[in-house]
Amino acid sequence: MGAMAMPLPAFSKPVSQEAMLNPMDAAINKALADIGLNAATSKGASYADIRIGRYLNQYLFTREKNVQNIVNSESYGLGIRVIAEGTWGFASTNDVTEDGIKKAAERAVSIAKANAKFQTEPVKLVPVKSHGEQTWKTPIKKNAFEIPIQEKVDLLIEANSKAMDAGANFINTNLFLVNEQKYFASTEGSYIDQDIHRIWPTFNVTCIGEDGYQSRRALSAPLGMGYEYLQPKKEDMIMGPEGLMMYKYSYDLVGDAVAAAKQAKEKLTAKSVDPGKYSLVLEPNHLGLTIHESVGHPLELDRVLGYEANYAGTSFATLDKWETKSFEYGSNLVNLFADKTQPYSLGAVGYDDEGVSTKQWDLVKDGILVNYQAIRDQAHIINEDESHGCCYADSWNSVQFQRMPNVSLAPGKEPYSVEQMIKDVEKGIFIAGRGSYSIDQQRYNFQFGGQLFYEIKNGEIVGMLNDVAYQSNTQEFWNSCSKICDESDYRMFGSFFDGKGQPSQISAVSHGSATTRFDEVNVINTARKI
Repeated sequence: MGAMAMPLPAFSKPVSQEAMLNPMDAAINKALADIGLNAATSKGASYADIRIGRYLNQYLFTREKNVQNIVNSESYGLGIRVIAEGTWGFASTNDVTEDGIKKAAERAVSIAKANAKFQTEPVKLVPVKSHGEQTWKTPIKKNAFEIPIQEKVDLLIEANSKAMDAGANFINTNLFLVNEQKYFASTEGSYIDQDIHRIWPTFNVTCIGEDGYQSRRALSAPLGMGYEYLQPKKEDMIMGPEGLMMYKYSYDLVGDAVAAAKQAKEKLTAKSVDPGKYSLVLEPNHLGLTIHESVGHPLELDRVLGYEANYAGTSFATLDKWETKSFEYGSNLVNLFADKTQPYSLGAVGYDDEGVSTKQWDLVKDGILVNYQAIRDQAHIINEDESHGCCYADSWNSVQFQRMPNVSLAPGKEPYSVEQMIKDVEKGIFIAGRGSYSIDQQRYNFQFGGQLFYEIKNGEIVGMLNDVAYQSNTQEFWNSCSKICDESDYRMFGSFFDGKGQPSQISAVSHGSATTRFDEVNVINTARKI
């Protein structure tokens, strides 16, 4: 996961904002898809699917009073995946013509047959329902691509100006918009048209003091929404400790930038933390990253099986632990679930890139490891009779494979607020926002930082801290979970940049939770000693 500008899809080219508003034609795509599927089966494929994709991106970059860059890009093409002689083959093309599609299909079959001599066991797919013709769209209220560039730039520059007025020395503010128009068809009879939207406003504020500088990043979460996300509503605002504003399904960019300037300035003189054991009160914008690294990745079945070992490592959560049906991943309060349907989440779609209808399922139930994340050619390994619907490719030029769905921590069942949680802590630290992180290749031993840290003594916040990071291992950490706030505090963290695979692909994923308490966690001081 990263914090830099989002990479452009393969074969991206500049495009006008007006052209970005023209959707693909589903009827034309259906005819094109049939050409590819027929060509593949005529060459010996026992199964084939085709994805026709139009990937649109608009990125706006500003710094202080200036616009640094505006990018409008389009990438258009198709990928064909086949099984021939029991083996996968894949080919893609941006020549979206009858001849180009046929050549890609023939190449995919040829690749599968060439690979077949190296594969000892044939691909085994669990069944999938034939959906016929289906349509799914992100339920946006305002298409962000329709909003004039000037209006979006004005908002970013206003955030910069107000942050500077509040004491910031530097600020860069960015807006990332993504629209994936994807058409899927397969030899099993599905023709699925999807229109997916994502938005991410973000910034970084820096304040300079006599002894150095401090920064604070935005507390926004990228979401599967339209421009309505940037039109804040009172009901989506949650007041946290020390006047810290938290955001659900709308975001006050200007207000958060002003608060960030004040808080970065306060961090310049904040007390450096004393190392030791603390109760940690972790808000969702922070905890989401810990969930991502210590739950989302180790429970990807391909990682568990060793398929990712060369690039990103393996997993401590091996099949033998799952087979016992008694492995204590966390305390009995911990219920972690995967979900590709959660409204406003980055991973929300109607169907995955294998044409499987998406759903929700349990990963950890009452603290016990109960399942993984699996797609059609993996599900039989864990005795599942259907895919979990979490197969994804980041471009028409990329082959689809198992990707992390939204992975979230269920909120507490009893009414319980952040204020009550803090009152119940004798010695602790409240942590907000995503910071630095490090985790080993088995997703077991880790260290996480944050954006804001507040010391808790005898049930009260007594001031800001600095130089805080906590260390633990995945099982120890989740077993130290002692309290979870209720549904009213539930909100999402997310990332556009979950990396995986060779060649590497990115995907967008959200992680929901309520504020959660973990006891007796080891906190270290990260200050640089000279």
